[in-house]
Amino acid sequence: MTSTIKTSILAFAATLSLAYAGAALAAGSEDDAKPECKEGQVYDEATKSCVDKTGQLNDDTIYRAARDYAYAGKYGEALGMLKRAANQNDPRILTYYGYTNRKLGNIDVAMDYYNRAIAADGNNLLARSYMGQGLVQEGKIEEARVQLIEIRDRGGKGTYAYDALYQALKTGSTY
Repeated sequence: MTSTIKTSILAFAATLSLAYAGAALAAGSEDDAKPECKEGQVYDEATKSCVDKTGQLNDDTIYRAARDYAYAGKYGEALGMLKRAANQNDPRILTYYGYTNRKLGNIDVAMDYYNRAIAADGNNLLARSYMGQGLVQEGKIEEARVQLIEIRDRGGKGTYAYDALYQALKTGSTY
């Protein structure tokens, strides 16, 4: 083989190797965060892709999207997503209706949702924590402590739910 052919083959092989390595890096690992979806789309865990909000989404995907919107401060989008859930009595859905309304300043509405979430699942520690944080906001410290004790007694000590409410009680500030 001539040196020109060998050089061409080596250059081609190097190009393929770099392309393959680039594709592998672009694909990422399973531990990577989900992609940022463009406006009008949400991440669908089932398909591992961004899908149009207008498509059919299952309640798990709706719950996760609503939670992500709420944590990002996009409360209108969170409420819009929650309204799409087929099971409006799912304790997770009720919890995030409560969270979103609390963040919007609708404490009474939030408390109603938290109570409904807890009635549906007494072990919903996150609903208890968010309810407690709302009670701290209202200055109802003893009622908030009751929720902290409930979380602890239900095995939640050391969880985010417990720690967040504990900090709210300690500092008077909520997340």
